[in-house]
Amino acid sequence: MRREALAEGLRWLEQAQTDLRWARHLWKEGAYYLVCFLAQQAAEKALKGFLYAQGEELVIGHSVRQLCGRAGEYDPYFQRNMDDWGLLDSYYIPTRYPNGLPDDIPARVYNRPAADGALLLADQVMEAVAARLSKA
Repeated sequence: MRREALAEGLRWLEQAQTDLRWARHLWKEGAYYLVCFLAQQAAEKALKGFLYAQGEELVIGHSVRQLCGRAGEYDPYFQRNMDDWGLLDSYYIPTRYPNGLPDDIPARVYNRPAADGALLLADQVMEAVAARLSKA
């Protein structure tokens, strides 16, 4: 791993960790829809960080599942978890827009169990990426 590539990957991971920290703060406030969205964002950024650390120069896309597939080209662990972690993709759009849900708004639909599950998945992604970048 090139030093510059690793530094860029760690930069993305740091932002992902910050997003997840704020998600936990919002969980305490009951803003579960935002927790779900930030969990998706944190996982996405962590995976992008992993890919940048591998030397990729442009990582485009927002799908956790697809990013896991790409990361799996470097480490099969990501491929094995892409279906589970890909569940976070369901929080990318509908947690933000009223027209993403039929007849309701995200602030009323997303609840504590959804937020708990999203945090758990994001934690798993974060731990996997952090462990691999710390070995580099």
